[in-house]
Amino acid sequence: MRELAIAGFLGAFGAALGLEWAARRPGSRIPSLAAICGVAMRYRIGRLPVGRIVMLGFCWWLGWHFLAR
Repeated sequence: MRELAIAGFLGAFGAALGLEWAARRPGSRIPSLAAICGVAMRYRIGRLPVGRIVMLGFCWWLGWHFLAR
């Protein structure tokens, strides 16, 4: 079961790398991860920077689940 989970994470990481590679080719219409994060970080509701709060929460969640042990 552990090997299946590791293989799943490696597959997802490989797919993300492949998508990023495809996004950075000249003339590609696929947005890069940096472009997606930039759009998310600019999202606001009134004066509240909702996108930044969500990104902070996501980074906290990743750290808590993968680095806390």
